[in-house]
Amino acid sequence: MLVHHPVPARRPAQTARHALGFTAIELLIVITILAVLTAMAVPSFGPMIERWRTNQAVNNITSTIYVARSEAIKRGGRVSVRKMANGTDGCSFASTNQEWSCGWIIFVDADENGNLDAGEEILQSFQMPTSVNVMNNNSAASFRFDRWGRTNNINAASFAIVPRAGGVASPAATAVCFSSGGRVRVDKGSVTC
Repeated sequence: MLVHHPVPARRPAQTARHALGFTAIELLIVITILAVLTAMAVPSFGPMIERWRTNQAVNNITSTIYVARSEAIKRGGRVSVRKMANGTDGCSFASTNQEWSCGWIIFVDADENGNLDAGEEILQSFQMPTSVNVMNNNSAASFRFDRWGRTNNINAASFAIVPRAGGVASPAATAVCFSSGGRVRVDKGSVTC
């Protein structure tokens, strides 16, 4: 006896095509959900970006102190660090001696006057992002290391690094302090040592 099995019905071609992709409405719904989630997450990135930029400036100042000190010991002194002048590369954030926000240079200071004169060798230069204020709390435009790795300042020097947007009250504000002997200390959440 032959048993007859019914042949399954074929799906229409239109249904098979629908299974291969998304409809425009589905795609718009996904894009809308992603836009709402992104809009909710963006404000929380602000403080994180401020901390990142501040940490970058702190690392630059710390490495500047270490490099300048080691170069001074290696060269028998005469190594200075000087702020870049206001207007360097279009920067307008360093109108006073206290403001180092345009960056700074490490150079061999042959005549030990703290100024970069013709013929003096630049060892390194650092430029700061425009979103960070760097202030020398001693209001000096330069400092120098001698052959023993000590600075020309008898007292400890310090820098205040604060994000432009948050200012001194920002939790990302940081102080970089260093003694005349070159010991560096970083105080997060503070602008003074």
